[in-house]
Amino acid sequence: MELGYTHGIAVDSQDRIFIFNMSHHAVVVLDSEGNYLFSWGEAFARGAHGLHLSREANGEEFLYLTDIVRHLVAIYTLDGRELLTISAPPLSTAYPSSEQFKPTDVSVAPNGDIYVVDGYGEYYIHRYDCAGTWLSSWGGRGSCDGQFQEPHGLWIDTSGAEPLLYVADRRNQRFPCFTLDGELLRTYIGDFLLPCDLVGDGNHYYIPDLNSRVTITDAQFRVITHIGENPNQWVDERWPDIPESEWKDDHFISPHALCLDNQGNLLVVEWVPRGRITKWQITYE
Repeated sequence: MELGYTHGIAVDSQDRIFIFNMSHHAVVVLDSEGNYLFSWGEAFARGAHGLHLSREANGEEFLYLTDIVRHLVAIYTLDGRELLTISAPPLSTAYPSSEQFKPTDVSVAPNGDIYVVDGYGEYYIHRYDCAGTWLSSWGGRGSCDGQFQEPHGLWIDTSGAEPLLYVADRRNQRFPCFTLDGELLRTYIGDFLLPCDLVGDGNHYYIPDLNSRVTITDAQFRVITHIGENPNQWVDERWPDIPESEWKDDHFISPHALCLDNQGNLLVVEWVPRGRITKWQITYE
């Protein structure tokens, strides 16, 4: 089988790896060593983008998927049974047409509320309840506080006293932090090029940067290191379609998403036509 552009990645409680990619095998499930187990998701072949694996309080796990071509968010069981779809929010001024809704990422709060970022559409954050009923929205296009320029990914951090929502505001090269009600608390800037997403472990943030590197920061978004950095790879006129003969094991082409497995290893997928998945062991001295 062949993969398309690899856009999302997650790991379940059994250490199975879920890859979301633009192919007829849109959701590919691998074991912890990368061996193929099964696949499904042909309906997402053209629009596969954001992937979030949610673990409920009762231990059940579900996949939340975004489709930028069909303009929807969908919830599935891990074996591919559809449970719910969410379409454009009822905001006639922002969305006179549902085709303007192009969600790039999704995350779930501890209370079950669903947060969707419209990173390729109108640049809003939308909040829904667990049944898919729209609750609120905020953001919009711009570079002022609380506005976005291609908000591509989001992360709900539950390590503190209250959950907080962080957004990878890609073209503004920053990470605004919100309460779950949409109140802007602070904005982090730094040595970021095109940050696509972020994942936190309580002490660090791991950031896939489309411009050929992954950035690791501390809890205040101060850069600790860039790994796999491939300077100026992204200015190659062939990028991201760099021939596989020129790939280097320890250098990135176009990191798009990442996750931590249950052992703390970092798994990264890249935005390349045939897909690319790498596994990294992270050690702090």
